[in-house]
Amino acid sequence: MFKKEKIKDLHYSVTGLITADELQNAADEILTEYGKKAKMPGFRPGHIPLSILRQKYNASAMADAIDKLMNRDLNQYVADKKIRLAGSPKADLAKWEMGQDAEYTLEFDILPTLPEIDLEKFTVTKKTAKLDESEVEKSLENIRKSRSIAEKQDDKYIAQNGDTAVIDFKGFIGDDAFEGGSAEKHHLVLGSGAFIPGFEDQVIGHKSGDEFDVNVKFPSDYHAENLAGRDARFAVKVHEVRKHKLPELNDDLAKSVGHESVEKLREHIRTILNEQYDEASKREMRNELLDILADKVKLDLPETLVDQEYNMAKQEHDRTHAHCDGDCGHDHKWDEKKERRDAERRVKLGLILAEWGTKNKVEVTRDDLQQAIWAEASRYPDPKQVFDFYNKNQNALTMLRGMIFERKALDAMLTHVKAKEKAVKPNELFQQADVK
Repeated sequence: MFKKEKIKDLHYSVTGLITADELQNAADEILTEYGKKAKMPGFRPGHIPLSILRQKYNASAMADAIDKLMNRDLNQYVADKKIRLAGSPKADLAKWEMGQDAEYTLEFDILPTLPEIDLEKFTVTKKTAKLDESEVEKSLENIRKSRSIAEKQDDKYIAQNGDTAVIDFKGFIGDDAFEGGSAEKHHLVLGSGAFIPGFEDQVIGHKSGDEFDVNVKFPSDYHAENLAGRDARFAVKVHEVRKHKLPELNDDLAKSVGHESVEKLREHIRTILNEQYDEASKREMRNELLDILADKVKLDLPETLVDQEYNMAKQEHDRTHAHCDGDCGHDHKWDEKKERRDAERRVKLGLILAEWGTKNKVEVTRDDLQQAIWAEASRYPDPKQVFDFYNKNQNALTMLRGMIFERKALDAMLTHVKAKEKAVKPNELFQQADVK
């Protein structure tokens, strides 16, 4: 076990000793296991003498043995102290030489103990808004548009917002075409927002037979890292333009979307919109509760986690603005003090939600993950790319799971706090919900 320890807040520095005999015995066990499968001229597998194995593999076995014995001591220490590591420890073996006792030092941070949080002492504002009937009529109009018949126009017709353009397109970063950025005779509804911002606007005003370039910038949070934040050019050819003829708003239309009548359809739309109002209100309540937790809960933070969060934010900032060429404006400059405070806030809130959620048995189900991935995929013209990204990237899936866990923990917390209602206009409700 460790012979010395130095503790300052959440930071630990411990020193241990592994005797030369103990270390060699552990290395011999590793060599013996290796020798069961190793192949060496003149010996059958499993019958290579230990002395021969030492000559060839002892240095490697020693390194593995040191790791094994240090981890053994650390695990026992953590169990005895009833502490939890905030990250991987840093090991120092600078003075050790082969054949000698190994004195080593481990430095690490531990996770803090979450204090009891009396959520019933906290009050958040629940903003409510009365549904505007014009929103129902707007939704009905969108249903009419979705059931419209697209009629091909003559070659002189100029594409307008709401029309469908049948196009070929091929995307380029600089002079190089990128994977997944091309299609032939794709039906694009102009104004639908199906493509990245700016693309559809530049197709409006063209007619059948036109060939032109569309210049856009991929969003900084685009799922494909090689494209996020990059300027792109799309070579576009318009094959035809189709104008949509809307169906009559009657019971037949309502039945085509699964409802008995127009009035039943209206009732369904009201229900959906009210759910959206409720979700916008809840987003605002979540933000307010996060502010309260950040301000009211006192918690020491592991510097290891704060540094990791800060460095991740810096890397993301540098990656996002790598192609600015000095023209991103003052708002995009890195403010070290502010970013450090933001990192501390994120770590603090992450620890609170993780601890409270685990203690209160919050779980992320398979359905939760699937719904989140579907929701993100629906934002992009090629949903398959999003599914492939998560199937191939376990780290991204783990991060998504963590985000869902935190949201569910926060929603569970909201059931324990007090809420005071405040009536607002619908536009104020959604503006406020989007602030954070």
